[in-house]
Amino acid sequence: MTNDHTQPRIEKVTINIGVGEAGERLQKAEKVLESLTKQKPVRTLSQHTVKDWGLRKLLPIGCKVTLRGKKAEEFLKKALATRNNRVAEWSFDKQGNISFGVSDHTDFEGQKYDPNMGIFGMDINVTLTKPGYRVKNRKIAKNSIPSKHLVKREEGITYLTKRFNLEVV
Repeated sequence: MTNDHTQPRIEKVTINIGVGEAGERLQKAEKVLESLTKQKPVRTLSQHTVKDWGLRKLLPIGCKVTLRGKKAEEFLKKALATRNNRVAEWSFDKQGNISFGVSDHTDFEGQKYDPNMGIFGMDINVTLTKPGYRVKNRKIAKNSIPSKHLVKREEGITYLTKRFNLEVV
């Protein structure tokens, strides 16, 4: 019998599309994200000015959506299905979180290619935590998390392998 408070869980799934420019292409990327997640995306802004790339600080260059709870799990199942439930081992970080990319949004079930929209790839980041991690981020009585309660890389791999029938290569 295992303690439920020692088992990892999905805190959030963040989907990011980086376009590199503001304008019509960014609006199309937002439409793609909204159709995939049924949630309104937020624009991401550039952090630096790079004159060679024609990039100014605080210029909108992408969009992202953060999913939590049931929506996050459902989207993650669809996203992993586009990769045939296979992810490289180096996609996991030390905290058990996973990041992977999908090169074409039309790989998702129900999405069709539209020549007016084009093709958008995206980065998907899954953050894993254990129950009680809120202690670190809350405003009142904030405290640190002991290392034994943090999610380890092996725990993240094991959790996702069992829960989503994931194959780590």
